[in-house]
This record gives sequence, structure tokens and C-alpha cells, in this order.
Amino acid sequence: MGKSAAKKAAGKVAETIVEHTPEPVKEKVKDKVKEKAKEKFVEGVQDKVEGGIQSKANEASEKLEKAKDKNADKVHTKAEEAKEKVQEVLLDVREKLGNAKEAGEEFQDKISSSNKDKTKLKGVSDIKGVNDIKSSMEIKSSTDIKSSTNIKSSTDIKTISSR
Repeated sequence: MGKSAAKKAAGKVAETIVEHTPEPVKEKVKDKVKEKAKEKFVEGVQDKVEGGIQSKANEASEKLEKAKDKNADKVHTKAEEAKEKVQEVLLDVREKLGNAKEAGEEFQDKISSSNKDKTKLKGVSDIKGVNDIKSSMEIKSSTDIKSSTNIKSSTDIKTISSR
């Protein structure tokens, strides 16, 4: 027998019992049935509410867990991207600082070389004055000029080995 057939049979049995029962018993049975029905209804509603709330809480918990995992993945990928970008920027800065250092060194070389060039030129203080000109007294005479007798011979020249 199926469920619907069992329900129909139980319903018919209940009807025949109700017809053959005396009135005071009918009232007591009605009250008892109402109470039981009320209890079952309340229990059923409570079960549904609790089950619904529990299932909703479980769903919310699962959604939160998924969102948490998803956000964690996003945070890690964003952190990796940020790390790579910072490293690129630092490398660029390092390269630019190296270029600036080289340019500064070249600039210093140019400045120092231009100062060296200036020292080759004589300034006003380097020009000899009238007092620096030799007089006729300071000019050597013909007797001061060395002759062939004053020239040293090859034997007079010291060599490295004879020292």
C-alpha cells in the first residue's frame, strides 16, 4: 500500500470512530487532538525555522569562507605586483643615480681641466718687470766662456759601474 492509500484508509477509520463515539468523549478527543496538532505544528514550525536559520547560517559561513580565500589570493597577487613595481622603481633610481654620478665626475674633470689650461697662461703677476732685466754688468764676458781645455774627456765622465 502507498502512502496516499494508507492516509485515505486511516481517514475513513477515523471518521467511523468519530461517528460511533459518544459526545463527551468526542469533546475530550477533539481537545486532545487540537493540543497534539498545535504541538506538532509548533514543533514543525520550530524545526523549519531552526533548519532554515541553520542552513542560512551555513550558506553565509561558506560564502564568507570563499570570499576570505578569494581576497587572500587577491592580496597576495597585489602584494607580489607591488613588490615587483617597487623593485623596478628602485633599479631605475639606482641607474639614474649612477648616471648622475658619472655626469658629476665628468663635470668635475672638465672644470679641473679648464683650471689647468688657465695655469698655462701667464697672468699679470707672471710678467717680468723692469727690475728683472739684466744690466750690462751681469752679462758674461768673453773670458767667462769655456774653452776647449775646460771640456771633460771621456775618462773624466763617471759611469754607473764606477761609482
